Amino acid sequence: MIEEHREDAEAAFYIDPPYTLAARRLYKVWQIEHSRLFAAMANCKGDFLMSYDNTAEIAKLANKHGFESRPIAMKNTHHAKMTELLIGRDLSWLDP
Repeated sequence: MIEEHREDAEAAFYIDPPYTLAARRLYKVWQIEHSRLFAAMANCKGDFLMSYDNTAEIAKLANKHGFESRPIAMKNTHHAKMTELLIGRDLSWLDP
């Protein structure tokens, strides 16, 4: 879908890939090239929002591609409080 719509400036993507830490445990099909996904989004003309696990690896990928990232509170399936990252080109709408 990303390749098919990457030239469309009106397209908007919400991306929630298998997280880097828990994916193996949670999903049958979980292996993706996270760096390839970030590069693909850097080449898209439309806007996007990604939710990801809050790891140094993912924050580094976001920074490398010039994306903004913000930690947000969430609860996992066991209701434990955690943070995940929201990633996009412009997350100013999250600021108070």
